Amino acid sequence: MWTIAILILMLVTGATAHQPFFEDVDIKADDPWAVEDPTISTAIYASLDVPDDVDYYSFNATRGQMILLSIVIPQIDGHENFAPRMALMGRGLPPARPPERVFKPEGYGTILLDPPKNATTFFEPFTRTSYWTRQKELVRIPADGRYLVAVWDDSGRTGRYVFVIGDREVPGGDLAFPLKIRGYWRPLSEAGQNASQNASAPVPQPGPGAAAASICILLAFLLRRER
Repeated sequence: MWTIAILILMLVTGATAHQPFFEDVDIKADDPWAVEDPTISTAIYASLDVPDDVDYYSFNATRGQMILLSIVIPQIDGHENFAPRMALMGRGLPPARPPERVFKPEGYGTILLDPPKNATTFFEPFTRTSYWTRQKELVRIPADGRYLVAVWDDSGRTGRYVFVIGDREVPGGDLAFPLKIRGYWRPLSEAGQNASQNASAPVPQPGPGAAAASICILLAFLLRRER
């Protein structure tokens, strides 16, 4: 029985192709989201909740590493033109400056990663949801140390986005993903600001994969109880 359970668990978690997490509370400059390993494909389902919102992510990297940085936008009504900007900041990067409202640590350089003019569509088969692709850049790290990524919208638009870092597929992430993704797949005006975790109302978009992930959660719980 447990052999079958483990196989199902591996298949379900592997299907996501990245480790998904949710911005349950606003991510700020003084408390950025700390990415444990920037080479592992990690997706943070987040939102810009108010016009001057800026989200921050941090990670440690070594010189010469190639790190994937990307943003995709869920295909939710009203998000067609939502295209946040992104900046990578750290020592050894060019001396560019982000906008004034973006916090840049002393001594850090900046690479500005702007969205392309023409977006393509990405279909995620696990949850059967679709996204508009925005930025997707492989960046070579110039020096050992800590790096900071900022995400914001110049025009003050609010909306949902997914920040993706890393390209090495390792199973993991938030076990409550199938519950939270339903609430995430709603415009902020309906779900309430910073309500990524709101799953109270029925949502049609996420597909059968979410149910499979619920089995994954149950199996993981049972496996922990057996230890």
